[in-house]
Amino acid sequence: MYTPAHFAEADVGKLHAAIEAYSFATLVSQHDGELTASHLPLLLKREGGTGQLGTLVGHMAKANSQWEQAAGQKVLAIFAGPHAYISPSWYEDEKTVPTWNYVTVHAYGRLELVKDSQEKLDILRQTVHVYERNMPVPWTVPEPSEFLARLVDQIVAFQIPLGRLEGKWKLNQNHPLARRQRVIAALRSRPDEASQEIAGMMEERMK
Repeated sequence: MYTPAHFAEADVGKLHAAIEAYSFATLVSQHDGELTASHLPLLLKREGGTGQLGTLVGHMAKANSQWEQAAGQKVLAIFAGPHAYISPSWYEDEKTVPTWNYVTVHAYGRLELVKDSQEKLDILRQTVHVYERNMPVPWTVPEPSEFLARLVDQIVAFQIPLGRLEGKWKLNQNHPLARRQRVIAALRSRPDEASQEIAGMMEERMK
């Protein structure tokens, strides 16, 4: 990923927090000599796995052929955070151009299949727990049954021990303080959640 030094984020804690906050990832690997990708929720084990920078765990449908060749490959998981268009009119200065502010993390590691049925079930339960825990009435994976056994058989679970993380926080750091303040004010005036998040992240970087 092209990352000028002023946009680079190397703090592992912040990278982990972004992975957890924006966990619906794009998983990229090679398949028959071409690139292929799947869009999947991936969970992060900060500790306890075999990756020096944490371990991603997830699953995909067995019918999705990506796993067949991805097993054993070095893969890339992309975690895309909030993003917002930045108009040059907000700078109130001449000789400026449009840009886009955004946050993203690229995570690299070798994909390993999880074949044990109980471990696969544990990954399913962990995934459901993470996404259901804030629901008014959280749904839970049913107790072991013929239905659940069929469900587990229809997925492929995997883990990705992480060997490299790249973070890019592109938040106008290359502009003077006054311009950044004007951009924040413009973003704060917009109703969408992404603009509000980017404004907050810009404010945090200015502290």
